[in-house]
Amino acid sequence: QVQFVESGGGLVQPGGSLRLSCAASGTIFSFYRMGWYRQPPGKQRALVAAFTSGGSTNYADSVRGRFTVSRVGAKNTVYLQMNGLKPEDTAIYYCNTDPARENDWGRGTQVTVSS
Repeated sequence: QVQFVESGGGLVQPGGSLRLSCAASGTIFSFYRMGWYRQPPGKQRALVAAFTSGGSTNYADSVRGRFTVSRVGAKNTVYLQMNGLKPEDTAIYYCNTDPARENDWGRGTQVTVSS
């Protein structure tokens, strides 16, 4: 079993920025394609950004150019830098593998974009 712990969410005004962090047990980042997901109120959870240990990334059209995933060195922590936030980015954000390990979802971190 893998544990994912997301943090860094909060309330931000439109146009603002946040950086989310995801810590995972073990060395899962070295072996799996990882993803950031989000679940807006009343909607299904969806993948918004994915990346491999080799550095390749993919983004949903809705966040491309505004969101950036990264990992620092060999730490088991990955980040999602979110710039130019919009009200439609309001959601609970999760990290997991891509495709997701359905039994290992963390609690996520709430991001609210509102003036």
